[in-house]
Amino acid sequence: LEELRIRGLGVIDDAVLTLGPGLTAVTGETGAGKTMVVTGLLLLFGGRADSARVRPGAAQTSVDGRIELARDSALIDRVRDAGGSLDDGTALVLRRVVTAAGRSRAFVGGAPAPVAVLAELADGLVAVHGQADQVRLARPAEQRAALDRFADLELAEFAAAYARWRAAVDALADRTARRAELRREADLLAYGISEIEAVNPEPGEDVELSLAASRLAHADALRRAAHDAHDALLGDAADPASDALDVATLLGAARRGLSLQLGADPQLDALADRLSELAAVVADLGADLAGYADGLDADPTQLAQVESRRAAVTALIRKYADGPEAGVTDALRWAANARSRLAELDVSDDAMLALAAERDTTAAIAAALAAQLSAARGSAASRLSAAITAELADLALASATVTIAVRPRPVVTGAPTLTVNGAEVAVGPDGADEVEFLFRSHPSAPALPLGGAASGGELSRVMLAVELCLAGSDPVPTMVFDEVDAGVGGRAAVEVGRRLARLAREHQVIVVTHLPQVAAFADRQVVVGRSEGAGVSTSDVRIVTGAQRTAELARMLAGTQSGTAREHADELLAAAAAERGQRRSGRDGTGRTAKT
Repeated sequence: LEELRIRGLGVIDDAVLTLGPGLTAVTGETGAGKTMVVTGLLLLFGGRADSARVRPGAAQTSVDGRIELARDSALIDRVRDAGGSLDDGTALVLRRVVTAAGRSRAFVGGAPAPVAVLAELADGLVAVHGQADQVRLARPAEQRAALDRFADLELAEFAAAYARWRAAVDALADRTARRAELRREADLLAYGISEIEAVNPEPGEDVELSLAASRLAHADALRRAAHDAHDALLGDAADPASDALDVATLLGAARRGLSLQLGADPQLDALADRLSELAAVVADLGADLAGYADGLDADPTQLAQVESRRAAVTALIRKYADGPEAGVTDALRWAANARSRLAELDVSDDAMLALAAERDTTAAIAAALAAQLSAARGSAASRLSAAITAELADLALASATVTIAVRPRPVVTGAPTLTVNGAEVAVGPDGADEVEFLFRSHPSAPALPLGGAASGGELSRVMLAVELCLAGSDPVPTMVFDEVDAGVGGRAAVEVGRRLARLAREHQVIVVTHLPQVAAFADRQVVVGRSEGAGVSTSDVRIVTGAQRTAELARMLAGTQSGTAREHADELLAAAAAERGQRRSGRDGTGRTAKT
């Protein structure tokens, strides 16, 4: 994340934050707006829009961010899929706007996009760790999720197996409980199918029968009309001596008249050819009319058969097809759907045994996957417990330990259960385990749940240790820590700075802090100030170096810039610089090989 511009957010009027690799510390007096930096980041990456955050008097809040992506980043394709483009092939510009009325808009690479796209990109770009995360980590469900993240566990395969098993259980239970009802429904469907199969209509047959019935009912009139048309075209074959003129006779006279001048004018010859073609058409049409008249049958028996068939088909349509425009095709569609439904309603012994077999098979698969999850969590719990305890030792809690317990989830009445590793346990889409972080402040103290065992300062350090351990397993390039060092001071504060600096060797780390010991370890320090009675503007956000940085650290240490405070600030900076130099050479501040 190279640059962040925030306008109209809280106390910030218009400010630009220039960032870079390594560790950046954002400091400033309480109320100056430094936490708005994190709020802006959350907005930029798809966080919930809150119109109350819009600066009073401003029409909207806007946050723009410029991010340099790796050339092989999979996010580049996602940006292009969203219609966005990148500057120089790798520079991505994101934008989020929230109006005072609460409307929210998002832009990815210059193109409008759903806010969900920002959140999707955030998963691969940034992780924000704050005091709210510490509160959440006291909850068992969040502790399980944290352990799974540390272990890099994917739950999709088990969740799918769990869903298949529950679907099989529900299908068997439903069919068992409703066996009599389903039998009655099956009987009705089978009866309807048998009625349709007995008539055995063809698609479109209702239309064909309607036409056939009309033709048979009007056969005499149709025959007379065809004969009259034939006689007008070709003459009355039954009375060749009739004086009535017909079209064929008139065309013959016309052709004879033109034939006398054949060859005299090509244009007239062409007209004569057209006259010949017309005479041929009249002859063909007359023959077709004669054939049509001869083919008409006024047989009352045939008409009765057609009407009987038509009545049977119409009865099916009325019974099994809906709507005034329904036809036999709709009745046939009902029969097809009924056959499918009938297969689902099978309550025969064979069908019930098949459902039971499906339930048992899917249960065995889900139980095996649950056992694998439990084993992976148990192994990861040992590693994470040791890592957190090691962090606590360096955070001035040398006697404290954190143990992560992974237990089978106890059976609860009404909850789904499986036999996992030979024991019946309750299961859910996340597996069959309960995960609990237990804290022991000293060896003789009991191990108690994390949320209720530690004091405020201890809890902050434990949660920070957890965050640091989890952050180390997070693949995102940028990590943001929002005052997670609350309640920490003294030597522990120095260790917090040291650990964030260590994390910044492989990640871009941004920390909002009030601790000078942490800020001293930063590669750059950004101070957010605030003019009296005004908002934060670009001039109030500055990178401090040299004497300015010493002065800011002195203010953080003592609230003043006295000579003593400045000397202490210089000592902090010198110690942090020495620490960074030792880590570059592979040694930590105690002479031990630096952890990686």
